[in-house]
Parts: sequence; structure tokens; C-alpha cells
Amino acid sequence: MIAECTISVLSVCFFCFSPSRSLEKRGTVSKRSKELKEVIFVIQSQSNSFHSKRAEDLKRDILKQTADLGKELPTVLLIHQMDRHEGAWTILPLMKDFSVAYGRNSSWIFFCEEDTRIQVVKLLEILRRFDTSKEWFLGKALHDEESTIIHHYAFAENPTVFKFPDFAAGWALSIPLVNKLATKLKSEPLKSDFTIDLKHEIALYIWQKGDGPHLTPVPEFCTGDESSDRVDQCATTFSNFIPLCVRRASKKEDVFVAVKTCRKFHGDRIPVVKQTWEREAALIEYYSDYRDISIPTVDLGVPNTERGHCGKTFAILERYLNHSSPRTPWLVIVDDDTLISIFRLRKLLSCYDPNEPVFLGERYGYGLGTGGYSYITGGGGMVFSRTAVQRLLASKCRCYSMDAPDDMVLGMCFSGLGIPITHSPLFHQVRELFLLVLKIYFVLLIVCTK
Repeated sequence: MIAECTISVLSVCFFCFSPSRSLEKRGTVSKRSKELKEVIFVIQSQSNSFHSKRAEDLKRDILKQTADLGKELPTVLLIHQMDRHEGAWTILPLMKDFSVAYGRNSSWIFFCEEDTRIQVVKLLEILRRFDTSKEWFLGKALHDEESTIIHHYAFAENPTVFKFPDFAAGWALSIPLVNKLATKLKSEPLKSDFTIDLKHEIALYIWQKGDGPHLTPVPEFCTGDESSDRVDQCATTFSNFIPLCVRRASKKEDVFVAVKTCRKFHGDRIPVVKQTWEREAALIEYYSDYRDISIPTVDLGVPNTERGHCGKTFAILERYLNHSSPRTPWLVIVDDDTLISIFRLRKLLSCYDPNEPVFLGERYGYGLGTGGYSYITGGGGMVFSRTAVQRLLASKCRCYSMDAPDDMVLGMCFSGLGIPITHSPLFHQVRELFLLVLKIYFVLLIVCTK
């Protein structure tokens, strides 16, 4: 029995170390190594220290996963480090650079956000399904349930037919498509004045009114959490929209909230604020063109304008710097029809260093194809670190008229100062969203008071 068992063990060991199995393993490693070299990973990163660290962490994770797959490590790029011009975050202006650098020896450009988590081996398996000699646009497909103003009512008859990628799940372009886009951009520069919803606008540009490819849905590109039931089937997951930082939420007294209003809205909009989120704010003031002690409002001495409000916003910035406590590191400026969770905002702000010049919110772009600038859209709320306000007001950049668009002027000013916009998907400027959330607030209010 002993002899038989010995022979059995030796047989198994001989099978484990057989030359054919070793060659097969080396062949698999060699194949994956080659595939990795042909994939360029691009992280849609930002230069703010909090965001750049998260992007660097993701880069290290990708390289760590690939270290055991072969000697050739993939190229991992961070967009904020490629930022030779203001519009790099809009992706399309980089196509020429991608084509020149990788147009001959690569197969894919794979884009992801700093919070996207990638299973590299599974990603390679998925990309292997597609013929790299053809034009491919891959991603997790989103579509509008109904036509919306933010997408300029595109495909109004049936908006569900047009798909665009969820950036959080990652998305990919084959190199033939990258080369085609680069060539097109040389002869036809980007014409759109505004960049509002980047994922939709990129999909529209690639589609080229039917001459280019539609987005091909990839079910393994996921946005579920890493603990979700489907994670075993996913090549990508998404960690969390609300960052979990080491520091606790900022104190209530760390956030000064400035609400922009005017006399005609004192009776209908301000009561909504007071019945919903005002109670969460320790420091809050209402700025108007009329002093109303029942609210109360502060008359800044700036007449109300039908549009723009640049004069009022700069007056608020001056007041914050000169009249609030110097120990209050954050200023939030919102409109009187903005709904906000101060508690969530405090959690988010705990991730940022107020000693940095931070200008935070939902990022839009103006004229980025022709040397324009990025800005924070005012309707979704604008957040400033005290340092950013100090830098701004120390400069000579001011409103060119009292009714100039305040958010766009601020974008121009910060761009001129070399202070980057910091984007967060937690801020939104959507009228329909306001109405929906408002309904939910009042339903909850009725239920809780019964």
C-alpha cells in the first residue's frame, strides 16, 4: 500500500511539473502580457490633492494586478497630468495625442474614473471578444427615459434609442476609432460652445449622425459595489459616490451658507428652504435686494438683475471674507431654489484641505475647443475654501457688468489665476430634479407630522 501511494503521489507531482503544462502557463502569461501592452488605461483624474491621491491609488492597484501577468506593464495615464490645455477633461481634445502616441502599437484606450475598480484579467477577457481592427465604442449603456433640456431634447421622438456610457463603470474606444476621431478633429474642430453633460456629448460626437458607431453595451462593466451579488461577473465596479474619508464630517460651524434671493421670491421660495434644509445649517444668511426682518435678509446694496447676478455674488464673497469668522473655512453659495443636504456636504468637505484654493461643484465648460475655460454652474451650488476666496479677491478679476453670469465670470477668474475647478457628481443643476426632490420633501413632511 505504501508503494502504491508513493507511486500515486509521484505521478501527480510528475503531472504538475510536466514541460507541457509549464509551456502552457508561460504561453498564457505571454499572451496576457502582450494584451496588456496594447491597452492604455486613462484615469479621468483631477489635480486637487484629494482627487489626485485617489487616482494615484487606482494606478498603483492596476499596476499591482498586472505585475504577476507578465514583464510588460501597461501604460496608465492620469488626465490631470496630461493637462496641457483647459479642456483635457473633456477627452475629445486628447484624441490627437492618443493617436500619435498609441495609434500603431495599441488596441484599446480604456477610460475610468478615480473610484472605478477594475479586475484586469476579466477586462482583458472581455476586450478579447471584439475585433480590434474595427471601430468599437464600449461601455455600460445609459439612456434618457424622456427628452431633457440638458441634452437639448435630443431624440425627442424616442430618447431611449440613443445610448451613452456611464463613466463610473469605465468605457473603451478601439484604436481604429481613436484614429478616426483624431483625423476628424483636425479637419472639423469642436464647435459646441458649452460642455454640460460630457458622456452624452462624447457619444453624440462619436455617433456622427449615424456615420459613426453606436455605444455597444458591455454587461460586465458595472457600477454596483464590490460587495454586490453580481460582482463575480463584473470586470469593473464602483466604490462610492460619497467618499469615505479618514477625517470625520466637518463641524457645522465650518460651513457658512449664503442664499441668493430677491424680494419677489421671499414669499414662495424662502419658506421652502426654511421648512427643509435650513435647520441643518449653523451659519446661514439670505442676501437680497430688500431688507426683510421676518426672514431675515441682508440688503447688499446691489439691485436685483433679471439674469447674471455677478455683482451680488462678488458682494457676498467680500462680506464672507470681511465679516465672517476667519475660523470658518468654507463658503457655500446657493440660489433660493437650490435643495441641499448640509450633512452630506459636511462629509464631502472633510475630504478636502481648506488651506488649498478649492472651488467645488458641478463642472461645465465654455469654448474649451478654442481656448475657453471651465466653471462651476451656479444652480447646483458653489463651494469655496477661504483660501480660494482670498486668492480671488486679491486679484483684479471682477465682473465686467453687474448682470454678467456670475458662475462663468468666476470660472474665467480662477482659470486666469491657475486655480483648477474641482468637479463632484454630487452637485446637480436640473430643474426637474428640484421639483422631484421638493415633492419628496413635502410628502415626508406630511407623513412625519401625522
